[in-house]
Amino acid sequence: MASRSELIDRAEDMAEKALRHGKHILPHVARLCLTSTFIEDGFRMWFQWGDQRDYINNTWSCGWFLAMLFVIINLICQLGCSGMVLLRKRVNLACYVLFGIIALQTVAYSILWDLKFLMRNLALAGGVLLLLVESRAEGKSLFAGLPSLGENSSKTVMQLSGRILLVLMFLTLLRFDSSILHILQNIVGTALIVLVAVGYKTKLCALALVAWLSLLNCYMNAWWNIAAHRPYRDFLKYDFFQTLSVVGGLLLVVALGPGGYSVDDYKKKW
Repeated sequence: MASRSELIDRAEDMAEKALRHGKHILPHVARLCLTSTFIEDGFRMWFQWGDQRDYINNTWSCGWFLAMLFVIINLICQLGCSGMVLLRKRVNLACYVLFGIIALQTVAYSILWDLKFLMRNLALAGGVLLLLVESRAEGKSLFAGLPSLGENSSKTVMQLSGRILLVLMFLTLLRFDSSILHILQNIVGTALIVLVAVGYKTKLCALALVAWLSLLNCYMNAWWNIAAHRPYRDFLKYDFFQTLSVVGGLLLVVALGPGGYSVDDYKKKW
């Protein structure tokens, strides 16, 4: 009977083989998943123009003009920057604007005072941070041989920060009750997020989290089963695409690797 370490090694080998076959497709899928919540929210601003404007105006009493400006900024920036990311045009600028949109929405929708949604927004920011790392890595490859001036150090810090922020999404999925299924889910999920955060067996654990989170997302946020006129549909739809963006961030972890500040990297030096 194979030992646990042998089974893990086999799983890693299978994952590496699959990744080699899909290495050219994986970054594109990751970017599409990551930008999906911005694309969905941009179209939400378009189709629910009046509702979004009135909500901001009623919440902050900022007046019709500023409320409308908020909707326009969100619509243009989210759709425009998502298109720039997918087309690989000025990705650095697009990432900085998306960081600004995340910060703006965190304040505008009072997410700062809702721990669950705050952690999800931070996880989304972690995904955008990894997207920025990927863009800088591509830019660096165009100028191979030139001095990096500390680029490697900042890159590894950004990768570590991105990994840690991404796993915050999973903390919002933990359920503290006596159900055997939920206890098992909490144990397995917590183990995986810790391993990804510290960068141990990173690609395998990130792929496992991608599979687990995708299944949970389709089960818990099945917005397509809710009638179009019900407000709960919009809530589930927003949650679904935000979770899909975190899946995209995890796929970037798989594509980029854990970076320098990780157990996997230190093991290579031992």
